[in-house]
Amino acid sequence: MIPTEISPKKVKELMDSQSNLLLVDCRQPEEYEICKIDGSILIPMNETPQRIEEIQAAGDKPIIVYCHHGMRSLQVVNWLRTQGFGNSQSMSGGIDAWSQTIDPSVPTY
Repeated sequence: MIPTEISPKKVKELMDSQSNLLLVDCRQPEEYEICKIDGSILIPMNETPQRIEEIQAAGDKPIIVYCHHGMRSLQVVNWLRTQGFGNSQSMSGGIDAWSQTIDPSVPTY
């Protein structure tokens, strides 16, 4: 099975090399309004079970989940894996690490 976590650098490489991944932001709407990664969809952590069909629609695409620092996304990925999504990974360090290492134009908070 693939590792539970993936670095922001590896996520960027995936995004640059293939457009067929699902990027899920599991933060709250007010956090998403502050900053987001282009191409991501917002599915807040507490809405994941009710919105699982949106994730299922991705088929066998890699699923990358991120939050602010990587804790909520890790919980979401652990749950997704129990639901059969072995191709899901949490972006380590969250959008904060993304801003620091990949795209400094993404605001931090």
